[in-house]
Amino acid sequence: TISSVLGNLMQLTKLYLGNNTLSGRIPSELGRLDEMANLRLDYNQLSHTIPNEIGYLIHLQSLYLHNNTLSGTIPSELGK
Repeated sequence: TISSVLGNLMQLTKLYLGNNTLSGRIPSELGRLDEMANLRLDYNQLSHTIPNEIGYLIHLQSLYLHNNTLSGTIPSELGK
């Protein structure tokens, strides 16, 4: 499980949690990480949908979510 407390680390620019067999949801609180540039959550067992809040990361340069069991659509906020 990814802790929602990570959303309080406001100066975090990189978060690499790939290949850790994490399960559950991607916390919407990660969308508060205004300085986030690189977010890697690939090769886990994450499920449910991608939170819309991830699309609010204005400095995001790379987002790796592959090899999970995510469902739903890609939020329209991503890539704006």
